Amino acid sequence: MSRRSRSSGRWLAEHFADPYVQKARAAGYRSRAVFKLEEIDRRERLLRPGQVVLDLGAAPGAWSQYARRRVGARGRVVATDLLAMESLSGVEFVQGDFREAEVLQRLQGLLPGRSVDVLISDMAPNLSGVDAIDQPRSGYLAELALATAADLLKGGGSALIKVFQGAGFEELRAAARAQFGKVKLVKPTASRSRSPEMYLLAMQFRLV
Repeated sequence: MSRRSRSSGRWLAEHFADPYVQKARAAGYRSRAVFKLEEIDRRERLLRPGQVVLDLGAAPGAWSQYARRRVGARGRVVATDLLAMESLSGVEFVQGDFREAEVLQRLQGLLPGRSVDVLISDMAPNLSGVDAIDQPRSGYLAELALATAADLLKGGGSALIKVFQGAGFEELRAAARAQFGKVKLVKPTASRSRSPEMYLLAMQFRLV
């Protein structure tokens, strides 16, 4: 058996034994990632009924599922991803690269003006395992998410963005602090301990 096959087998065994994976399947959520958002929401009161939420990098859809339940019938969830996502009741989905003008225009058509209360982003690049490659890629996605938040959030709005600490991270945090009244880093329990991921939580967006 090849090294890659052995590694894949170990990952699959660990994945299916993961209590968060089992809990997500039992609750009908599409991935274990939902419990990261749930914990942060519970601690920080991020999502509320009636809000408009934009979910970047949404596939397979667990964060959108959770957000839809939290904002209720009076709220809206708009989601986007490069990948296809199986439809979710009450979630408006745009497939494509939101860096492209056509995709961004479609999103802006759904979210005219500054109509977003909360932007959530669990975007991450395909990881190579080489920090010198992965960190710039992940930093770029986090910068894009923060820039999109600055373009679409209402005054007082919030953003929750996956980040990986490393080169460029302090600059990203400084940029967030310049635009939001409250900025903090959080690492939910559901994030695997070996994962370098954290979440930048920026609240009280300042309109200029």
